[in-house]
Amino acid sequence: MELTKHTHATVVLTHDGSSLLVDPGAYTPDTPELLAAADAVLFTHDHPDHVDPDALRAELARRPDLPVVGPASVADAVEGVRAVSPGDGFELAGVRVRVVGGQHAVIHADLPPMQNVAYVVGEGEDAVYHPGDSYDAPGTAVGTLLLPTSGPWTKLGEGVDFVRAVGARRVVAIHDLMLSDAGREGSARFTEQLTGLPVELLPVGTTVTL
Repeated sequence: MELTKHTHATVVLTHDGSSLLVDPGAYTPDTPELLAAADAVLFTHDHPDHVDPDALRAELARRPDLPVVGPASVADAVEGVRAVSPGDGFELAGVRVRVVGGQHAVIHADLPPMQNVAYVVGEGEDAVYHPGDSYDAPGTAVGTLLLPTSGPWTKLGEGVDFVRAVGARRVVAIHDLMLSDAGREGSARFTEQLTGLPVELLPVGTTVTL
């Protein structure tokens, strides 16, 4: 499987020529182009940095058979999205996908709980884990963890514990738009120091083989 890093939390996973697009949000400037090229789309939750409803509606109007899945909050907002819940499993773009998680990480106790599903894409040591906005461990072995590193809910110490709990052999930073270059490097350095695992900082548009 190959992974291409795009802005913030948006990634494309490619396997045997098919592409699975995850969280093409309004903060990702090429979201319309990414949607047009995707064979299937996953959304973790309905926040604008993870989903662009207008761009998604436009693409579904053009390709109504495009497989798109997400939690009920996304399905309720955009017609044509299939609602999924933790415990669901299915195949999209030629790979096995398992839904885990369920809740967005707490930003503040005064805010109501928010939906967030996470996805294990692939199986075993070849699997990739996209947690959306959560530090929920997937409960199964994965090879690559996509680690959120910035946002109003993130905390470096909790991120370190998350990396330890997941136990992946590879860690790639995502959800990083709110950090400067120095912030990205500092977060990666502290995380590696405390976990023993280097955190890969991929420039936007970079593709790596997993």
